[in-house]
Amino acid sequence: MLFNLFKSKETKNKGSQYLSLKIREIVKETADTVTIYFEQPEPYLDYMPGQYLTVILDINGKEERRSYSLCTSPYLDPYPGITVKRIKGGQVSNFLNDKIRPGKSLEVMKPMGHFTMEYHSQNKRHVLMVTGGSGTTPIMGITKSLLVNEPNSRITLLYCSRSEDQIIFKDQLLALEDKYPDKLQVIHNLTQPNDNWTGLKGRIDSERIKEILEQSVYPEAEKINYLTCGPQGLMETFLTALESIGVDQENIIKESFFKAPTLKTEDAEIPETAHLLTREVKVILEGEEYEFEVSPKETILEAGLKEEVDMPYSCQSGLCTSCRGRLLSGEVKMDEDAGLSENELKQGYILCCVSHPVSGDVKINIE
Repeated sequence: MLFNLFKSKETKNKGSQYLSLKIREIVKETADTVTIYFEQPEPYLDYMPGQYLTVILDINGKEERRSYSLCTSPYLDPYPGITVKRIKGGQVSNFLNDKIRPGKSLEVMKPMGHFTMEYHSQNKRHVLMVTGGSGTTPIMGITKSLLVNEPNSRITLLYCSRSEDQIIFKDQLLALEDKYPDKLQVIHNLTQPNDNWTGLKGRIDSERIKEILEQSVYPEAEKINYLTCGPQGLMETFLTALESIGVDQENIIKESFFKAPTLKTEDAEIPETAHLLTREVKVILEGEEYEFEVSPKETILEAGLKEEVDMPYSCQSGLCTSCRGRLLSGEVKMDEDAGLSENELKQGYILCCVSHPVSGDVKINIE
């Protein structure tokens, strides 16, 4: 199997949303997880804790893109880093775990994502987080940022793992607890612990989460925020627990690593008015306007890429929002909109990777 770090099509010019990052260091977190730290580019990489980078590789002549969350904090860490957990059969994750070395460079898209928070030194809040597996990657960057920026806030982190040797950032979290004993509490839960494990174990359910929430109280908190990132089942359990105690949706921030199966256009419920029609679509990208046809069996992203329009994308399943754009005119049908918030939907944002034009005047600005 042949791997190349960069796409072989040199005729396809990359836009300003791309950059090349030189690898500084690789840290083995667990047997199947590494953190890749990059040298700071010039100018410095501008990102918010909780965002992700989309890595672009050429594998056997085919471009592959995968999104990996930044585990670092721009307020504390001198070098940005992403954490990659090996996936069985995963071409990109296996390559990044096995083949990458310091000194090499990776082509990436600039940081994206909305799993972020605003920080203020005067905040006095309690931030309750639930995560599992590699879902702790963006949580790590956010945790460090809260600790360094908000001296009056408190963090309770429920971290679910399979076994003790599968706890990513175990030593870093222990060090942070030692440094901030009154500000950070990490509660580990293992589903397959060894006989010496004295912490929580077994499957986490809503009742256990509610018990933890009741026991983790910060009386002086003026606000409570809830964050979750990780396996879909764990997130749904946490969200169910929050709903049962009446938590306002405005106080919940979530990020899913679950990749839903991409709907094939022929299986999607496209309105009858669009079923047999090929539509013209206009896309504004970095100030340039492109016009191309989208057939009933294509998404807007697929049609644009076919015409060599370098539209940003990553997951192609409507979750990562790399392909997000604002609909300026016309109407589209989305197969999946889970990656967008209600506010984004109201503002007219769409996801090009799962969108089909259903009118003849569709115009999209990719911001």
